[in-house]
Amino acid sequence: MDARDSIATESADRELVLTRVFNAPRSLVFKAWTEKEHLLRWWGPKGFTLLSCDLDLRPGGSYRFHMRGPDGDDHRSQGVFREILPPKRLALTWCWADAAGNPRSPETTLTLTFEEHEGKTKLTLRHGIFESVTARDEHRHGWSSSFDCLDEYLGNASRR
Repeated sequence: MDARDSIATESADRELVLTRVFNAPRSLVFKAWTEKEHLLRWWGPKGFTLLSCDLDLRPGGSYRFHMRGPDGDDHRSQGVFREILPPKRLALTWCWADAAGNPRSPETTLTLTFEEHEGKTKLTLRHGIFESVTARDEHRHGWSSSFDCLDEYLGNASRR
C-alpha cells in the first residue's frame, strides 16, 4: 500500500476507499479520467498499457477498456456511466469482461469525487461492493498503482 493513499476500510468491509491529493488543477484531473487522449497515456497499474478505450461519456453511456499487463495477459473492463458532474464527480458501474464483452466478475460501483484542495485536487475513489475482501485487496493494489501512474502523468502534463 502506498503511504500517500488514505485507506478507509475495515477488515471485514468489502468496499475500497482511496484518497490522494494530486498536484494538478481539478479540471485537468477530471479530464484525465474522462478523455481518451489522456486515458491512453496513464490508465492502469504500472507496467500496463491501455490498448483501446471506448467512451460514450453521458449518463447511460458505456465504456470499455482493453489493457495488457507486463506478462502479456489481456485485461478488459466495462460498465455504464451513471452520473457525470464535471469537474466534481463521476459514478459508473464496473466489471471485468472477456473479449466478447461478457462479464467475468460481479458488477461493482465506482464513484470518483474531485475536490479543490489548496490549489491541488483531492481525488476520492470508492469502489465496491466486492464479492470478497480478497477481491477488494487486489483492487486496492491495482488502483494504488494506477494512482501512481496518474500522478506521474499529471506531473508531466502540467509542465507542457
